[in-house]
Amino acid sequence: MSDLIHYSCTEGIATLTLNNGKVNAISPAMIDAFNRCLDQAEHDKAIVIVTGQPGILSGGYDLKVMTASPEQAINLVAAGSTLARRMLAHPYPIIVACSGHAIAKGAFLLLSADYRIGVDGPFNIGLNEVLIGMTMHHAGIELAKDRLTQPAFQRAVINGELFSPEAAINAGFLDHVVAAHDLLQTAQAVATQMKKINMRAHRNTKLKVRQHLLEALDRAVELDKTQLM
Repeated sequence: MSDLIHYSCTEGIATLTLNNGKVNAISPAMIDAFNRCLDQAEHDKAIVIVTGQPGILSGGYDLKVMTASPEQAINLVAAGSTLARRMLAHPYPIIVACSGHAIAKGAFLLLSADYRIGVDGPFNIGLNEVLIGMTMHHAGIELAKDRLTQPAFQRAVINGELFSPEAAINAGFLDHVVAAHDLLQTAQAVATQMKKINMRAHRNTKLKVRQHLLEALDRAVELDKTQLM
């Protein structure tokens, strides 16, 4: 499918493996590849597993793009927020198998999924925007507010606190933590269990449950474009 994301599909389970350098930076090309993979998974009527390289899901947006020009930064953030919205409304379940660190946009990938599995170890999960001098964008605030616990939302968004995998469960970034060697096997087991779901009911219920969040994200994306410009 792409050099940036390896796509494979077997027995109704599609696996998307991010592969963009040592931190799996989220670039415009990476987002384009991600969308093409979701298109293919939808065509294949497949449950989706998203994972990364050993030790890293993603370190966030590509800083070379973010610092190249205000226009490129605005466009990248808007594309990333639109991808998050698409994941939240995807007609088939999306599982993220977080293979290590998940920072900034990497953590937002977790917040955009239906089920999140992390690995035990010295890994950081969270939103570091204020630590690197970035004011959190409206779409990010809306997504974090909806998916994180209230105490963790304040700590993650305003203070930039990073969480260990175990602490990330209580915060709302993860649902389950396993040993690294069990990660993909566990994700496959969860996906296999999810095959029992009626997918039409899953999609319709997902859209009903997340209606207010999806509408808030639509407004936030437009507000971010206006304010950042």
